[in-house]
Amino acid sequence: MFRRRFWLGLLTAVAVAMAGCGGQDAAPQGGSDSQTQAGGGQSGGQEEERLVIYTARDKSVVDFVVPKFEEAHPEYKGKVEVLTMGAQEILERVRAEKANPQADVWWGGTQQALSQAAKEGLLAAVKPSFADQVPAEYKDPNGYWYGEILLPEVIMYNTEALSPEEAPQDWDDLVDPKWKGKIIIRAVPASGTMRTIYAAMIYRFYEQDGKPDRGFEWLKKLDANTKEYAANPTDLYLKLARQEGLISLWNLQDILIQKEQKNMPFGFVMPKSGAPILVDGVAVVQGAKHPKAAEKFLEFLFSQELRTELATQYYQIPTIPLAEEPEWLKGLELRPMKLDWDVMAANEKDWIQYWDQNIKGKGSE
Repeated sequence: MFRRRFWLGLLTAVAVAMAGCGGQDAAPQGGSDSQTQAGGGQSGGQEEERLVIYTARDKSVVDFVVPKFEEAHPEYKGKVEVLTMGAQEILERVRAEKANPQADVWWGGTQQALSQAAKEGLLAAVKPSFADQVPAEYKDPNGYWYGEILLPEVIMYNTEALSPEEAPQDWDDLVDPKWKGKIIIRAVPASGTMRTIYAAMIYRFYEQDGKPDRGFEWLKKLDANTKEYAANPTDLYLKLARQEGLISLWNLQDILIQKEQKNMPFGFVMPKSGAPILVDGVAVVQGAKHPKAAEKFLEFLFSQELRTELATQYYQIPTIPLAEEPEWLKGLELRPMKLDWDVMAANEKDWIQYWDQNIKGKGSE
């Protein structure tokens, strides 16, 4: 009896000791006393030495900017995590993670998606040093997001198959039956660029009629000419370069990056009737775990030196004017399409959903 009680007592003591050790190992680094509140998120100690970015920006731009940020802020060297996805996919992911945010920065989002995120309480209001330099039309009035660059949406074509004169010169040229089977388009719902272009095509008729019907009819004709919807930008570039299709619709910056830096046979046409000029922005996620790191990244992104480098080497059109523009930008003739962005933002979700369910793949029926 004595031995049994002795061993029971010993086992109980060991179990209690082990439970105590387990509890210490499970505690967050830095402890609750060292955590601080900033920008709607909790951070402290080593936690702020990380930065998580969700981005829709071109990989070459990301690979250029992140190492420079780490060089300017050595405390984050090797500790910046970047997840690349479509702008719409970022909105959906940030929305799904609202109760437990995983991202600190949303870098590369349409003004429609960012505005929607702000309405849903997904973004943190911040006022960085450059806030007053960004024109009012390119930022949220309450500081939830800031437009970084302007992205003209244009007609893209394979220069080895078509001359500039042979390529479609305006949006309505795309629905000419002669282009049937020669158009490849990036999958629309996940892409901020494509959602903007398609919403703009619908809005042209919505402005006149007060309803989207004729816009849907136009997109049905475009679908009839579309050979394929590429799963992602990389697939789009490869298929167009291999002449599986000759024409696409895309943003000017990425076209120029592919052409000038990767020797892809791509050219562009600025549509005669005007191009949707998208505001591509950046925001801090509400509840970000590393808000100080996030704000440092925003400050770095809008620095004069980096904006000049990105305009020169990566064909960005910054929302804050440069002291000296690169030659390519000086010679660029922008033709903005007249659009009501608030109306587009309010209707985009329903319009794209209708297209996806009722038009995609059915244009030839």
